[in-house]
Amino acid sequence: MPMTFRDLASWSIKPAKNVETKLSPKVNILRGLAARATTPLLPDDYLKMLNPLWTARELRGEVVDVRTETEDSATVTIKPGWGFTGQYRPGQYVGIGLRVDGRWHWRSYSLTSVPQRDARHITITVKATPEGFLSSHLVNGVQPGTIVRLATPKGEFALPDPPPEKILFVSAGSGITPLIAMLRALAGRRQTPDIVHVHSAPSEDDVIFRDELRALERDHPSYRLHLHLTGTDGRFDFEQLHEVAPDWKSRPTWACGPSEMLDTVEKVWQEAGLDDELHIERFTIDRTDKGGEGGTVTFAISDKTIEIDGATSLLEAGEKVGIQMPFGCRMGICQTCVLPLESGHVRDFRSGDERGAGDRINTCVSTASGDCTLKI
Repeated sequence: MPMTFRDLASWSIKPAKNVETKLSPKVNILRGLAARATTPLLPDDYLKMLNPLWTARELRGEVVDVRTETEDSATVTIKPGWGFTGQYRPGQYVGIGLRVDGRWHWRSYSLTSVPQRDARHITITVKATPEGFLSSHLVNGVQPGTIVRLATPKGEFALPDPPPEKILFVSAGSGITPLIAMLRALAGRRQTPDIVHVHSAPSEDDVIFRDELRALERDHPSYRLHLHLTGTDGRFDFEQLHEVAPDWKSRPTWACGPSEMLDTVEKVWQEAGLDDELHIERFTIDRTDKGGEGGTVTFAISDKTIEIDGATSLLEAGEKVGIQMPFGCRMGICQTCVLPLESGHVRDFRSGDERGAGDRINTCVSTASGDCTLKI
């Protein structure tokens, strides 16, 4: 039976079909053909000799700068490689994969850069926490020249364009990161909506982008910053929000910060009947880096069980009890580790999404969300 054009295109794309990219489908056809032409080796085996950012199988980036923001936070500048699109929206997040002690670790961070056609560097600003292994390494240990893996930017936490005439921003700690991208984008477009920004931090020295926020307040009368220092004044009382923004109920709101603060914000807006006016970003790190739920993992065929916390992958759980689990990249790209979930629920490290019985899951980037069973 002769091969159709559709068959040929499918055959060409297949070796690169799992590479996330928003570029033209023709890009993956070229990648796939390169992979076919170099079999049994991969284009990476040749391309990385010339430039580690040229790869036919994954998106990569190179750390070019790490700049301290506060005592426990830093901005990491990354030069993306072939296939990464700069067409993201301010407020979205990007997946970062970093190899530490021989293993790849994956987390998502808000982009603090503004999309640009020419200077295609991107930035993330990371706050190190005692519980956050990768965040601490990015702030204190990553060196310029380090190669990272990237996932395409995602997320719905973004301003419309054009923006509303009046806006309320609410943030705390590193919750400022997606909002600074929005503020930078607005300034770059010369858009000047009326913005009230309530930001909380323990002290002045703990305010990420403090000088930039103060400069915005000084140079743009339409931007008003209310800086609340929790170290001296305690937590911000949202019951008193009308004292800072008397018209807060008429302002579409974007809020990002610790889960406890966001729970309070949701309650206040719900009681005011303003659910539709509230946009919230809950950091994945709140669900993954700090441990999550965890549970008992049962390996049905091997008849073994293990109790794990929410920071341990199912792949690692199997290895701990002596099960030869299939794996490849160990960060959810190559699909080698995919297995069906027999029962229970698991949570994806990268997105926080929960999967249930019958779903095929990446064991290297999934952890138990309660008790679960794998048929292996």
